[in-house]
Amino acid sequence: MRRVFALGLAALLAGCAPADDRPEIVVQRFFGECGAVYGASTDVANADTECGILTTLINRFEAENPDIRVKVNVVAWPGYPQLAAQMAAGDPPDLVTMHQSVISDYSSRGLIEPVEGLLAQAKIDPAGFTPAARAGVEKQGKLYGMPWDTIGRLFHINTELMAEAGLMRGGKPVLPNSPEELLAQARQFKAKTGKPYLIQAQVSAPDFMVAFLYTYLLAQGSPIYPDDRHIKLDTPEARAIVTLMRQLNTEGLTTRDQDFPAATAAFTQGKGGIFPVGTWMLGPYDAEAAREGSPIKGHYAVAPFPRLWGTAAPFVDGHAWVVPAATRSPQERAAMARFLAFLSRYNYDWSRTGQLPAFAAVLDRSEFKALPHREDIAALSRTGKQLPGYVERQSAVQGLIGEELEAAITGTKPVETALKDAERRVNRLYAQMM
Repeated sequence: MRRVFALGLAALLAGCAPADDRPEIVVQRFFGECGAVYGASTDVANADTECGILTTLINRFEAENPDIRVKVNVVAWPGYPQLAAQMAAGDPPDLVTMHQSVISDYSSRGLIEPVEGLLAQAKIDPAGFTPAARAGVEKQGKLYGMPWDTIGRLFHINTELMAEAGLMRGGKPVLPNSPEELLAQARQFKAKTGKPYLIQAQVSAPDFMVAFLYTYLLAQGSPIYPDDRHIKLDTPEARAIVTLMRQLNTEGLTTRDQDFPAATAAFTQGKGGIFPVGTWMLGPYDAEAAREGSPIKGHYAVAPFPRLWGTAAPFVDGHAWVVPAATRSPQERAAMARFLAFLSRYNYDWSRTGQLPAFAAVLDRSEFKALPHREDIAALSRTGKQLPGYVERQSAVQGLIGEELEAAITGTKPVETALKDAERRVNRLYAQMM
């Protein structure tokens, strides 16, 4: 009898509890799950890694804004299948992490909203974005997200081997300024060290080869995408770039037959001079260069891709916070604006991950300049280039081009044939989308 009375009283009290009328925002993100370490932390300054810093930021926002309910969905990278399912069900989240190169796939179909109004509500002036960051979220004249960073490929350099090869001046690596200089330095490096000048992930890693091609086509002003349904790769400029990559491979001036884990191990074990890989590896490699007993201890430097043709125009991408299209109350939109405003104030902390900040003011902060190697790569925020805002399906296109580049570089196909085939396959993909 007492049990029945207790259950009835509990139900009555629950029914009398005040309704939670706080506005709710659903934040969906990738970058991994680390609740076991950072689940209760609000100490942003002492957080580490992408997952740790973002988890702590959201925790702190909740602590400082108790009048807002925050629901966090952590999705497996990159999270787009889940987002597509949510959109199809008519129940999208409110704020989502998205690669800037993917935004066009959603903005062109009205699946995400322009954010100028939300940024104004958050008192975020887009004029404060870096040139590279703004280019990443501006599609067809509208802003479709708040940029969060800029990511790109760098030359990660073993300075001990560069010194052995006679390619250091004033404590800095000597990098080439033309295709001819690149080959000459690579040959000199191999002759003096017995090791390859470049370490590359050529197996199941099309992104690097495509980034290399895009970088030097953009540097020459070559129109890669003349419109939103065609690519142009059968050009003298593209043939020269891929021929250079093939020559490096033919002469053994780069590693061969390695996937990304193997290439990473080769670099940290001191088996080559330069590993062209992303900004996201800056932190791990810097930590490895500080570890006692590491083959690269005290011998690590980074630099943007050197200018080989034309002007400095490294191909970059980035992350952004986007807003899926949905009906929301003014209170919910106000809560979303407060969340974006909060994140913008912590863009420096996010830059500790190795990514470059999206807000130009962070580049001038003494704390940022004091981070390892940041002054060496800060130019990416200004010179970094993306593909035109109308270019869709960039990831799928990279896969197609990467397969053909691998065939050209390893000698399976003639360079001209591979580029023609890449152009044909990409254009067929776009034709099927019409």
